[in-house]
Amino acid sequence: MGPPLEGPPTGEGIRKTTCYMCACRCGIDVHLRDGRVTYIEGNRDHPVNRGVLCAKGASGIMQVNAPSRLRAPLRRVGPRGSGAYEEISWDEALETAVSWMKPLRETAPQKLAFFTGRDQSQSLTGWWAQAFGTPNYAAHGGFCSVNMAAGGIYTIGGAFWEFGQPDWERTALFVMFGVAEDHDSNPIKIGLGRLKARGVRVISINPVRTGYSAVADDWYGITPGTDGLFILSLVHCLLEAGRIDLDYLARFTNAPFLVEAAEGEGKGLFVRNAESQPFVIDRRSGAPAPWDGKVEPDLGAVWQGNRTVFQHLAEEYLKPDYAPEAVAGRCGIAPARIRGLAAELAQAAFDRAFTLDRPWTDFRGNRHAGMQGRPVSFHAMRGISAHSNGFQTARALHLLQILLGSVEVPGGYRLKPPYPKPVEAHPTPHFQSAPGKPLTGPHLGYVRGPQDLALDADDRPARIDKAFSWEAPLSAHGLMHMLIPNAHAGDPYRIDTLFLYMANMAWNSSMNTARVMEMLTERGGDGEYLIPRIIYSDAYASEMVAYADLILPDTTYLERHDCISLLDRPISEPGAAGDSIRWPVLEPDRDVRGFQSVLLDLGARLGLPGMVEADGRPKFRDYADYIQRHERKPGIGPLIGFRGEDGGAEGRGAPNPDQIARYIANGGFYQAHIPEEALFYKPWNAAYQDWAVGIGLYDSPQPYLFNLWSEPLRRFQLAAEGHGARQPPDHLRARLHRAMSPLPVWHPPEGEAAGADYPLHALTQRPMAMYHSWGSQNAWLRQIFGRNVLYLPTAVWQAQGFQEGDWARVVSPNGEIRVPVAHMAALNPHTVWTWNAIGKRRGAWGLDPDAPEGTVGFLLNHLISEVQPGPGRVPNADPVTGQAAWFDQKVRVERLAAPPGTETGGPPRAEPAFPVLPDPPRTGAGAGGGSGGVLRGVLGGVLGGWGWGRMAGDRMAGGGVSGNGGTRGVK
Repeated sequence: MGPPLEGPPTGEGIRKTTCYMCACRCGIDVHLRDGRVTYIEGNRDHPVNRGVLCAKGASGIMQVNAPSRLRAPLRRVGPRGSGAYEEISWDEALETAVSWMKPLRETAPQKLAFFTGRDQSQSLTGWWAQAFGTPNYAAHGGFCSVNMAAGGIYTIGGAFWEFGQPDWERTALFVMFGVAEDHDSNPIKIGLGRLKARGVRVISINPVRTGYSAVADDWYGITPGTDGLFILSLVHCLLEAGRIDLDYLARFTNAPFLVEAAEGEGKGLFVRNAESQPFVIDRRSGAPAPWDGKVEPDLGAVWQGNRTVFQHLAEEYLKPDYAPEAVAGRCGIAPARIRGLAAELAQAAFDRAFTLDRPWTDFRGNRHAGMQGRPVSFHAMRGISAHSNGFQTARALHLLQILLGSVEVPGGYRLKPPYPKPVEAHPTPHFQSAPGKPLTGPHLGYVRGPQDLALDADDRPARIDKAFSWEAPLSAHGLMHMLIPNAHAGDPYRIDTLFLYMANMAWNSSMNTARVMEMLTERGGDGEYLIPRIIYSDAYASEMVAYADLILPDTTYLERHDCISLLDRPISEPGAAGDSIRWPVLEPDRDVRGFQSVLLDLGARLGLPGMVEADGRPKFRDYADYIQRHERKPGIGPLIGFRGEDGGAEGRGAPNPDQIARYIANGGFYQAHIPEEALFYKPWNAAYQDWAVGIGLYDSPQPYLFNLWSEPLRRFQLAAEGHGARQPPDHLRARLHRAMSPLPVWHPPEGEAAGADYPLHALTQRPMAMYHSWGSQNAWLRQIFGRNVLYLPTAVWQAQGFQEGDWARVVSPNGEIRVPVAHMAALNPHTVWTWNAIGKRRGAWGLDPDAPEGTVGFLLNHLISEVQPGPGRVPNADPVTGQAAWFDQKVRVERLAAPPGTETGGPPRAEPAFPVLPDPPRTGAGAGGGSGGVLRGVLGGVLGGWGWGRMAGDRMAGGGVSGNGGTRGVK
């Protein structure tokens, strides 16, 4: 990395806020001149990025100036999809929304379904939906990451994604599974740089060798969907060699718990004492003892015929089924390479072990002279998550970490506050709605067994997405991808109003996209739409806008307040709890309002509890007022910094009316640092537990053990076996029993059922330069990725005689697409893939209808069904969590003689091709001044030399920047 560029003149100054171009939530310095953004750079004092800023973050300037920005509330006046809208006032828009929502709240709150996309205010949106009383609320996670979150929470009390990170300073070996570059990218890039500088070996397991895999020291081009089997083979090798941390297992996991052996309703659950608590056998006395007492648990104990979890674990994974020679063919990895990686892991964890000279006291009261370091670390993301076996694969990876003793230790994987915390510290899902009343608790949570499922009195799903039902019992993030298909089918019931925020359900946030667009427009026998009303909020003219009946235009992220909160997805580090804000560094030049403030306004107009005073007046002026004054419980609010009337309290304290001003003065963020003694062993470290109580993460200490054997999963297995009062449908019994193994297990992805006619795995990856859907309407980012191709492995390329510039027909059991292709050698031989989020519907996002994103850009979503073949409309998802299984897709590829469209002399076009979306009223020529000055002259003239022209394809009208600002940001 070279020396930093000299910054531009600051003009009116620098305003420090938080980026929104991906989930990193980096700190940024926004340079302003004459009320316009001229330049965005990284904030060097910010704990997340330390001044590093990627192309996405620097290109945020083009989001503020995007020609696709919506400019005023809109009401549909023609058929859905026609683009026929009229501008209306905010009062009229809000009155319309209330007129639709109020009767529902008073009679049938469940008929409102409120789902959000990649917003970062889910503690607010969930609280609002809870107050409304609808059970139908969730966000993007069920389409994206719930296998990672749930797999981690149920196993170690935390997760991969942005909720933990390696000990970059001390790790000696770093292994990535399925990690792409779009998410949490700056922290990983910074970390990789630190590892490379120290000569640390980096290994990537991924079917595709791009990005991080390309800079790794070794690459394992695994067959998609077999990561879990590969991991369990590594476990087999470690057990076989005796290279596991027995002391860690005995002290900090449930490995010494006894498992009931007797047949009946308790088989496979933990043996309990008279107080219904699991216990261990003290190896000094051979007698039962409380697990949290001063005890030395015996991993090999047998008591009254019951054996420990560890014995079950060793017996299972030492089976020859897991030997490298048995799994190599499926995984596409040679046995010697599997054994070699297992040896590397063991060598790093045990031969390079060290002790950190840092005394600490565990929750049992034992004093330790130092902290044992195991310098091997892992990271995993969407590549292992978006499969129908992703939940158990995530658990398998956590099992591997635990056997090495490398979680929450020096050199290993470290969790970030508010994690770690046990499953028991999370709520169970609440779903029982009643007219005019709020739900009794939050919608989303972690079930402990069938008794917690969201089922009505007749055992039917209580939620429109069927989350927390037998189809997806542990669906901690909901099933956003099933929202529209279920609402369209009226299964399990009809809804009245669909309320969406930043959820592009008419394009790349749905499976079976072509069919979903039809669902949004189909009418019943009475001539009315099957989904009667759709309210949508977005800042831009996305594909979904054309299907809404009422549009509430949002601001861009530099024009509003936001709260990146410990109640939601904070910016914590392993050594500190942290949160941050966004604040309006610009005033909008359009008649738009921040969605969060609009939501509070709607809540007040509806009279929702917590949003109105006793006399009916709105409780909060806007979202900024809410951020400062709202208390989730006494002394606990959205932000942890500068609490109390004088701003001197941390974590807990009364609301402070100057809190946001204090955050702005502090660079837009706050950190509460963990004491040195508490930095490691957090789940078991008495000092950490006391610190967490002090700042409000817990109300009392919450020490717990890692769950190698999961009782919640076993309870569902028992139900599938016929035990218990609440029973699953017969057609789901075998599926549940297989998936709900209490020990991590691997089973083939459901997509394998497609058979031999579909021999290739089809994957997508988001490029480093894209994250939100809006990335490919961004004029600068489009210069990096303006089109996508389907990459083919060498064997397929050569067998069919493909040549550069060729096109192919790609067929799945659900449909077909016709797309441009390219050769890629560094690719699993049974896999094809493309960049996600590039292809757009023609006419959307303010792009010219002839822009490459809409003509030759494409999605794989059209190939993917949202349900599996067979009875019952079973989701194409992980059977445990409902995570959309879009990486399970199998296809075949056939070379085309000529690109589609060229047969008649026209230009090539990807298929399916949809009619051009009519352009809704939005920011156009003459629509605004100030920062929305005319883009045509400025960018067309000043930046013409950068080769934008027709390749960019923007309609050059509205939302410009100064010439200096434009050129300065790309030099």
